[in-house]
Amino acid sequence: MGEVNLSGFTVGITADRRWEEQAELLRRRGAAVIHGPTIRTLPIGPEDDLHAVTEQLILDPPSIVIANTGIGMRAWFAAADAWGIGEALMSSLSTALVYARGPKASAAVHQSGLDVTARASSERMDEVVDMVIEAGVAGRTVAFQRHGDDSPEAIGRLLAAGAEVIEVPVYRWILPLDTEPAQRLIDSAVSRRVNAVTFTSAPAARNMFLIAEESGLAADLRNAFLTDVIAVVVGPVCASATVELGVLNSVMPDRFRIGPMVRSLTDALLDRGRRSTICGVPVSLQGRVVHLDSHEISLSEREAGLLAMLLDAAPKVVSRTELMAALWGADFDAHVLEVTIGRLRRRLPSVSTGIVAVPRRGYAVRP
Repeated sequence: MGEVNLSGFTVGITADRRWEEQAELLRRRGAAVIHGPTIRTLPIGPEDDLHAVTEQLILDPPSIVIANTGIGMRAWFAAADAWGIGEALMSSLSTALVYARGPKASAAVHQSGLDVTARASSERMDEVVDMVIEAGVAGRTVAFQRHGDDSPEAIGRLLAAGAEVIEVPVYRWILPLDTEPAQRLIDSAVSRRVNAVTFTSAPAARNMFLIAEESGLAADLRNAFLTDVIAVVVGPVCASATVELGVLNSVMPDRFRIGPMVRSLTDALLDRGRRSTICGVPVSLQGRVVHLDSHEISLSEREAGLLAMLLDAAPKVVSRTELMAALWGADFDAHVLEVTIGRLRRRLPSVSTGIVAVPRRGYAVRP
């Protein structure tokens, strides 16, 4: 892609695991990051059902295993080793047909010494279930490694096809203990102080809207994603969740990994940047940063919003009423608008004469 500069853009991250990896990739590109985890990943301890289910499958080996996630399969095998029954578990699964939802789950199975019968190319659970049912499940036992986000529809389809389903609960996703960082991220999205928000799991998206609902901001959050804030999802499962939530325009990479997700986000952000001229001088506005005369000039939120509206309309005039309503809402003041115009001109001295007042009408920029 060449040299990428995302300075001026701010991205919100909702993940709790591996969020630093996203943040580092974005910061290297110049973006600012807000971390507001909407999720907490909890392992299921030995006092829970996992130990009992593992013992059950050792005594009565399954015919089919559905490997849902890489981290889940590794956690299961590690837990069995810790309990001293790892070899017995591997032996019981060695004759089973193993179907993996994606490459991470497939890799975890291979690394354990087991073979993978088939892997879903779409990384969607419904494709896995299609393959399993096509292979024949009536009267057979299916060990279903449960996702943090339970899969009642998938399990229901298997049961309807005649399978006996044994759920393997490895970890679960719940709301974070402290929801304040997530609430700050929601507030930033609603007020358009972030340009994009990333989701690497379906529960993270659902939880964000649950937290927003508690503060009465769910509708405002949905509107932000439908208009100004880019929702970025790591894969189709995540995308399905955002569609369920009413966010129909999320950005998804071709390869469902964090690296490709950040690259897709980068492309989407750069497409949102405004490139124009004022008095014949090239001007680029990215979020709250103007690139002008080989310099980066940081603007306030309202200065950036004002310049964006003028650039979008150029060379047409934008009325004072329209500018004030969009940037200050019901509490607008004509004097404040004039002050902001003055500050914007001082910040952009080389093109200040191109930001003009049109008497009794409003303001415009001269390309």
